[in-house]
Amino acid sequence: MKLGLAVGFALLIVLVGLAFYKFEKFLPSSTESHKPLSIADIQRLNQTKPVTSIDVYKSQRVLQLKHHDALIRSYPIRLGFDPIGHKQFEGDGKTPEGSYIIDWRNPQSAYYKSLHISYPNTKDKAYAEQHQKSAGGDVMIHGTVPKRATSFAASANYMPRKDWTLGCIAVTNADMDEIWSLVPNNTKINIYP
Repeated sequence: MKLGLAVGFALLIVLVGLAFYKFEKFLPSSTESHKPLSIADIQRLNQTKPVTSIDVYKSQRVLQLKHHDALIRSYPIRLGFDPIGHKQFEGDGKTPEGSYIIDWRNPQSAYYKSLHISYPNTKDKAYAEQHQKSAGGDVMIHGTVPKRATSFAASANYMPRKDWTLGCIAVTNADMDEIWSLVPNNTKINIYP
């Protein structure tokens, strides 16, 4: 009886360890939170300091909204599961680097809401074709919680500990609401290593 209990307990510990190893990146992180903008704040910014560009610093895991050179807002981010280096091929888990634009948006995105980044450009496509591969596409700025799970109270501010996307830039759903309201289509996005 004691042996069976000990084996069962050991098996449970192994299973919990394996689950932690596999899903640890999805555990919530303790990112610094900032005071959310009110609707009036967003309207004021859109009138007085509209966003003219987005700067993403991959190594710092931060996305910044700017009005010319002035910083408007900064957000913590998560990237593709293999984030170092420029995205070259579909499925490589990398987030692109370089200058693109926000060319369309999806209010019904699988991950809450999303803004599409114009990757791949002509150079990206040509490189992938030289290697007889697809450059991929559908690189977005999007929320972290799937639309079907947004009814949970803590979902708006959930941020996984580690990078997990297929090449997109993920922000909390609450931050996505702000970005969605502040960033117009055709905004330039610069993505740095």
